[in-house]
This record gives sequence, C-alpha cells and structure tokens, in this order.
Amino acid sequence: MSSTIHNISIDCHDTYALAGFWSQVFDCPRHPDDFPGDPEAMLLPPGGPEVLFIAVPEGKAVKNRLHLDLEPADRSRADEVERLLGIGATLVADQVSPTGGGWVVLADPEGNEFCVLGNSAERAAAAAARAAATGTGTGEPV
Repeated sequence: MSSTIHNISIDCHDTYALAGFWSQVFDCPRHPDDFPGDPEAMLLPPGGPEVLFIAVPEGKAVKNRLHLDLEPADRSRADEVERLLGIGATLVADQVSPTGGGWVVLADPEGNEFCVLGNSAERAAAAAARAAATGTGTGEPV
C-alpha cells in the first residue's frame, strides 16, 4: 500500500489573499466557501492536488525546504515569469543557462519561493543545444 498526495499545505498570514494569488497562477477559483479572514482557504487546481492555505502566527524565516516547480502549459518561460511578476510575484534568482535550460526562482506575496521551468519545447531545445555543445547531453538540469 502506498500514499497519495491529498493536498499541499502552505502556511501563511492571509489565507484568502495568498489563495487569490495562487488562484491566478493556476487559473482556478478559490473554494466558494472561503472568505477574507478565514483561517483556511482552498484551491482545487485542475489535474493537481488540492492546495490548502493555513493561517499561522509566525512569519517565514528561511528558504523553503519544499517548493513547487511550475511548467508553463501555453507560453514560454519568459512570458510566464512576466505574467507572474504582474500578479504579485517577486524575482529571487534567474538560473537560466546560456543554452536555455534552467529555471527562474520567484516568490509569492508572502515570500514562499517557487520555480518556473521552461515549457516542454524549451526544455527539449535546451537539451539539444547542450548535447550539441558538449557532445554528451548531460550535466545541466532543464
């Protein structure tokens, strides 16, 4: 017997506001029973586990030990990063390599880090460019 992911929980101060940010990221609404000031808020992203936001009194103190890696479904990594910055994310680090592999580290409005990878076509092109440049096709995450 094994376990499955029922939900991903994110500790935060303002559950409704942070769920609102992530609802735009995932293009899904907040749960209809969630309201400002609630101690919990929930998203049900299509194709993924529930995302539960839980109010906690303490603030974020260090880098996340667990984070989400997002893959744009219908746009480039650069376009997705621009969209996410426009809805309230902040840039933490650009880890895109000269071959186009890598990722961009962003933070949500409460400082939780997450990464944006290239879409599948960008990752394939980066792998091909890396293989052509090195003759190996290995060594760099895409």
